[in-house]
Amino acid sequence: MASSKALLSLAADLLEHVKRPIGVFDSGVGGLSILKALRAELPFENFIYVADSGFAPYGERDEGFVLERARAITRHLIRQPDLAIQALVIACNTATAAAIHLLRQDHPELPIIGVEPALKPAIALSQTGRIGVMATRGTLNSQKFKALQASLADQAQFICQPCDGLADAIERNDTDQITALCTQYTMGLGRFGSEPGAVDTLVLGCTHYPFASQILQSLLGPKVHLVDNGEPVARQTRRMLTSPSMDATPGQCQLFSTGSSDLLQSAAKRWLGLDVSCRLL
Repeated sequence: MASSKALLSLAADLLEHVKRPIGVFDSGVGGLSILKALRAELPFENFIYVADSGFAPYGERDEGFVLERARAITRHLIRQPDLAIQALVIACNTATAAAIHLLRQDHPELPIIGVEPALKPAIALSQTGRIGVMATRGTLNSQKFKALQASLADQAQFICQPCDGLADAIERNDTDQITALCTQYTMGLGRFGSEPGAVDTLVLGCTHYPFASQILQSLLGPKVHLVDNGEPVARQTRRMLTSPSMDATPGQCQLFSTGSSDLLQSAAKRWLGLDVSCRLL
């Protein structure tokens, strides 16, 4: 009887382990673009999404501040018994650049997946060899991005455009401001098109920006490629999971925010079709 109970206990522990959620965080609602790709790739996994809106935007903060916030959120997701994540996705280019190497040192037992501007996929798509990159100043000024760009400098010409205020406008769903800023920043990148010397591929180097893709595409025309990193990040997360779910029931999502819970809740419903309540963190 004792051995039977031990086996049942072991089975219960295993089931609990494999259903542990995957944590996802961003400075705000932009990381929902990564969450969308993750849910498509891993439909049976549970997810916890944290919008650090009370301390946004990361892209206009210094690296020390972003690192402090990343560490605080990670500790919370690991130590809370009702959360206890099995992996962490940093759904923010700025936070990845500032913090991922130190978070991996802090938590070597935890699979941590980051994001970076999709320069390599853009090279594969571009015919003219001129690629625009829209990103926050924090991302463009980071050593991680500069090293990535330098490593690919012989394969394409990258024209980088810092996009102050765009993530915040997307956060607030301010369509007029989004359109105005997208117009301003795409003009700053020069001539778009498929002819020689034109920019024919645009990297969306912030997880907020895919939610402005319709506006950007309308400004640039259908022949310009827009590239983000949602699908590659989702595939990498699948590869890094040590205990993927064995339960073939649809995964659940929990939403948390350090700022406005209504903002995150409405964005998740609008962009992902998620009709779930949001709690303050």
